[in-house]
Amino acid sequence: MSTILAIDTSTEACSVALLYCNEITHDFKISARDHTKQILPMIDNILKQSNCSLSQIDAIAFGQGPGSFTGVRIGIGVAQGLALGIDKPMIGVSTLMTLAQGAYRTNNATHVLAAIDARMSEVYLGQYRYEHNQWQALIPECVIAPKCVFDKVKNLSSDTYSAGTGWQTYPDMINNIKQSDILLPHAQDLVVLAQQKWQNNEWVSVEDVEPTYLRNEVTWKKLPGR
Repeated sequence: MSTILAIDTSTEACSVALLYCNEITHDFKISARDHTKQILPMIDNILKQSNCSLSQIDAIAFGQGPGSFTGVRIGIGVAQGLALGIDKPMIGVSTLMTLAQGAYRTNNATHVLAAIDARMSEVYLGQYRYEHNQWQALIPECVIAPKCVFDKVKNLSSDTYSAGTGWQTYPDMINNIKQSDILLPHAQDLVVLAQQKWQNNEWVSVEDVEPTYLRNEVTWKKLPGR
């Protein structure tokens, strides 16, 4: 039975979840500009609430992006620091797929269009279908102009749900799509996806962590020596 700590600061939400003894404990706050102040106390509270110590954790999961560049960096930095301290691997999880998992949790959605407002008149877009107890990506995650979304997606059906802030900002990207209750990623959904990855040995060492930005002009500084 795996014990996984999940952290997500890739959007204006600051979110933590712990899978321990097959139960998920989680915390979620809207924290647009003080993720660095919020995240560590939230982690500490979750561990205390669950009577779990860092040394008992098997892996640290994190929101890999896309999302806020600063937010993604903060989340990965915190996750790397914790993983280094306990010498454990890390599990990167797509922010867009986490939104899809949230729509499944709240609306039982099995076909989801996840879109995050990317600023600069663009959205981060992912399309997913839930089959055989896992999510399948129907298109590669991308950054795209809202007017191009309809031509990008595939196999839209009457049971397709939206998820993410992109639909708030650009509600007319696709008409007649069902709205889920999910606007921001929650670590309680991230940790479910992370557990599946852990079971499939889809984890990385601390020094091999890579964020997902989707915009080519953004660079990521790896740990020293990489």
